[in-house]
Amino acid sequence: MVHSYLPIVVHCYLPITITKHLIDQRYFSVPGSVGKDYAFPLYLYPKLSNQLSLTQPIERTPNLNPEIVAKIAEGVGSQFVSEKEAEVNVCFANDPDLRPEFPQTFAPIDLLDYIYAVLHSVAYREKYKEFLKIDFPRVPYPKEAEKFWQLVKLGGEIRQIHLLESPVVEQFITQYQIDGDNVVVKPEYKDGNVYINEIQYFANVPLTAWEFYIGGYQPAQKWLKDRKGRILEFDDILHYQKIIVALTETARLMEEIDSIFQF
Repeated sequence: MVHSYLPIVVHCYLPITITKHLIDQRYFSVPGSVGKDYAFPLYLYPKLSNQLSLTQPIERTPNLNPEIVAKIAEGVGSQFVSEKEAEVNVCFANDPDLRPEFPQTFAPIDLLDYIYAVLHSVAYREKYKEFLKIDFPRVPYPKEAEKFWQLVKLGGEIRQIHLLESPVVEQFITQYQIDGDNVVVKPEYKDGNVYINEIQYFANVPLTAWEFYIGGYQPAQKWLKDRKGRILEFDDILHYQKIIVALTETARLMEEIDSIFQF
């Protein structure tokens, strides 16, 4: 089998993150570290020896343990399907009301979003921090449909934000208005602004975003430090503003996750 769409990347010293692209085993290289990264594809595709036509469909299979999936299906009261179906209103047993917030089926992407939400819970990370230092994270089985779908929703929002696919990241909360050479000299946070040199800065950057950690890194700081001596092009300036939105929204959604599910 060959892997396609690598959604989850795990490193023993760094957090779980998500990607749509291939990675190597040292994607999160840490100086002095002997660990390596692990990528878990959401789907597996068959390795074909013959050339396919453009119209020939390729069947893929979820990269999930059927026994675990069956237990989750029992807990949330929904049927598992290998591909996401169109959402429809459903009527639960012994429930006379239509419940549009609870789909009748769940797919691999829903499980991915549930897991992504759980692993972005501050309470979960704090409770199991010692265990997480030595082994892969263990995700609790969902026991309530309502909380499961709430976490699926929040996890999906974080996933799309991290992939920069969400329209939210286009809604900039910062400004970059001072003319100059756009050369990154010494990134510095001062009075709510992120200076890249003595005169140019990104205005109205939340301190939460500036100090936000992902593993051992602070992305809002590291991204600029990695570009010292370089000129920020127009696309770079837009991209950095997307990063600030993504970090700010991630922090907000993490708090919302903890308000829904207590670990």
